[in-house]
Amino acid sequence: MIKQNFTRIFLISFLFLFTGCGEDKKPEASDGAMTGSEGTPGVVSINPNKDVFFGNLHVHTKWSFDAFINGAASGPEEAYRWAKGETIPGGGDGTPLKIKTPLDWYVVADHAEFMGALPMMNDPNSAASKHPLAADIIGDDPVKSFNAYTAILDDISNRRNDSILGSPELQRSVWSDIVSIADQHYAPGSFTTFAGYEWTSNPDWQNLHRIVLFRDTDHVPELPFSAIDSDVPERLWEWMDNQRQSGNEVLAIPHNGNASDGLMFPEEKSYGGSAINKEYASTRMRNEPVYELTQIKGTSETHPELSPNDEFASFELWDYTLASTATPPENKKGGYMREALIRSLKYDMEGKGNPFKYGFIGDSDTHNSASPVEEDNYSGKFGFENDPKHRLDGPPGVSEAAAKQVREFSSAGIAAVWAVSNTREAIFEAIKNKETYATSGPRMKVRFFAGYDYPENLLDMSGWLETAYASGVPMGGDLSPASDGKVPVFAIQAVKEADGANLDRIQVIKGWVDAGGATHEKIYNVALSDNRMADAAGNVPAVGNTVDAANASYTNDIGDVELMALWSDPDFDPAQHAVYYVRVLQIPTPRWSTYDAKTLGRQPREDLPVSIQERAWSSPIWYNPN
Repeated sequence: MIKQNFTRIFLISFLFLFTGCGEDKKPEASDGAMTGSEGTPGVVSINPNKDVFFGNLHVHTKWSFDAFINGAASGPEEAYRWAKGETIPGGGDGTPLKIKTPLDWYVVADHAEFMGALPMMNDPNSAASKHPLAADIIGDDPVKSFNAYTAILDDISNRRNDSILGSPELQRSVWSDIVSIADQHYAPGSFTTFAGYEWTSNPDWQNLHRIVLFRDTDHVPELPFSAIDSDVPERLWEWMDNQRQSGNEVLAIPHNGNASDGLMFPEEKSYGGSAINKEYASTRMRNEPVYELTQIKGTSETHPELSPNDEFASFELWDYTLASTATPPENKKGGYMREALIRSLKYDMEGKGNPFKYGFIGDSDTHNSASPVEEDNYSGKFGFENDPKHRLDGPPGVSEAAAKQVREFSSAGIAAVWAVSNTREAIFEAIKNKETYATSGPRMKVRFFAGYDYPENLLDMSGWLETAYASGVPMGGDLSPASDGKVPVFAIQAVKEADGANLDRIQVIKGWVDAGGATHEKIYNVALSDNRMADAAGNVPAVGNTVDAANASYTNDIGDVELMALWSDPDFDPAQHAVYYVRVLQIPTPRWSTYDAKTLGRQPREDLPVSIQERAWSSPIWYNPN
């Protein structure tokens, strides 16, 4: 087992925040029925009006190289067991990990680059143990370990394959195990798994990572396409298109645009040199329909510099590139979804297609098998963060800048999917169709529809969902102009998480492009809790704050259990391209760091928020006048 030298671990993790995990032995096969948070094992319930299924697909384990070196204690087998509610080893201070409420689906997506190889250095029967750097990687000397790890990362970043760590034979074996373990834990109707991995492109420490997700395991390739093969997204998409020709349905999910320094959503030319045109747009959207809006490394919906009139734009920002220097990105534009979503409408008007027409999910990026989606059950990103003192202070000897990055990590987000059943086919199809939404962790339920013929009492009807689907489009859909000049009507429902915090408000965020080609955004408060009303200028009084910092607690004396709205855009122009999405805010609740302060018997840190307003973001609905 790797020794827990926390100073060494922490330094390495912050030189290479972008990486993942590994395992030193093959996991044992599953030994019982798989039970998810809903459903009965072996029984698949079909609901034509769809149910929401909560999960994560951005999950690293000890089989990713960076997670291994940073103290991860378990592999893919344990990750799936954790998601189903079992207790697994936690690493760090040794505290075991257990989720309070199990998830409906989960995907281990370890880094493709040298997947599973570093943990094999502990196995004398493995060729990896004979690697020239093996003794330094798993030894006691932090300087040697640091230098060895730097050398491995340098190979990956410069697309140099290692003949031992990246040998095709070893990688085929590890990938085969990943697929097999996912299959063992798949229980249709109860708990869904997928085969997946991360493609870890990071040119000049700018984040272009994607999770690659396979619909089924019938035709998965012998080897994943990694960033060593190419760090250009266009080459990944080309490989994915070739996979489809072989009968293998596959999607990619980009993440962390906030750490891309503007590279994720390019303005004129992509990192791969492609012009922003119809071919680029159609290729990109065919291969990656949804975007990871929030995760441990912050939320990339928008930024105060891009949305100065949005009072909630500063939520859980993590303002760094992936470099070890804790450097903020120079370019906010091109790194945040809202700006790109609206700018993409302009490209469409100009005949270049809509290259950033994304649905939304939230996710994790855990590097310790367990996704810390519960604010009051937070365990950090890396294994060493399992100790709350290390989360708040950093291990002894590390720089304040590095410790600050850890403190500014968020709890993990949730990927919410509206699907007819809890199966691979149904969940994959829902992601492909963008009928998804993101949350910052809570499992609130959010519906969002648009149509022209919804009755005024739609939301009071017992069968309103059937009508909403039959007479309109759900989140992720496209709305065509009405032939008779009608204004679209948006139907929205939000229900609080069971045993969670009440809701503050529902907002509709609108983006549009005017006749002169200028982009605009506006936020509408369409449903408010506690009978609050906006004033003549549209300002809304705050919902209040019941958080008790000393006890890391709150009450539901404010807010509502459910909010609903049937809303029409008062500024609708049938000639303008527009995009709409919903943002739902909870009442304030304690941040994970406040819970940690209570655990340690101290006051919350003054440089961190004591409370936050968790939220959900629906996938958009697009209006195209053409």
